[in-house]
Amino acid sequence: MIEPHKTGSYGYKLDYLIQSWYNWPMFTGIIEEVGQLKSISNDSITIKCSKILEDINVGESIAVNGICLTVTNYSSREFSADVSMETSQVTNFKNLKSGDLINLERAMPLNGRFGGHIVSGHIDCVGKVKSINKLDKFYNLELELPNSSYSKYFVNKGSIAINGISLTIYDLTDKTVNIAIIPHTVEETNLKTLSKRDNVNIEFDILAKYVEKNLLLDDNKNNITEDFLIENGFV
Repeated sequence: MIEPHKTGSYGYKLDYLIQSWYNWPMFTGIIEEVGQLKSISNDSITIKCSKILEDINVGESIAVNGICLTVTNYSSREFSADVSMETSQVTNFKNLKSGDLINLERAMPLNGRFGGHIVSGHIDCVGKVKSINKLDKFYNLELELPNSSYSKYFVNKGSIAINGISLTIYDLTDKTVNIAIIPHTVEETNLKTLSKRDNVNIEFDILAKYVEKNLLLDDNKNNITEDFLIENGFV
């Protein structure tokens, strides 16, 4: 395990956090392919696809609607993965049916381009589509959060992952998050299938969770301030 890198009275350095992310599969929220759900049960899922099968192996991680799953079997046209009870309970998997479109992304290689933001594939909650409308050339997606306490993890112009897609927040309240989406993203993902009251997987920006944890440590005896967070790129 990597030892925490201390810097003065400010606790963990950002470079330590970045190093620690290499200990698990990481995604960027840039969808590579939209597959089609073949079947799903209480403990497994099978998805038809093509592009991500080009260099697939058993044991590799695939983000499926933003959920990090491990490939257990594959052929030239599809792959399967196990689904835990926890995954079924805390994601929108329980709402899926055969034929649904599924966002897919392979884990990022160390020499790959970082096109979105850090996405771990661990879903924090399921949000509900309050509205999705086309405004001029862009789409406006408004999501209702299941708990108002989650709003602390979001900031204007901050990152959010919706069904595994890296998106940017432009407005928020204690109960809702608003996201402006370009037409290309809508057309190249399963966002084009969304309707009012649909459930979507939400992953908070992992930086927000690390910052929260460090602020709580020792009752913030490290004297971390908002100015320090802004200066070091956390906010």
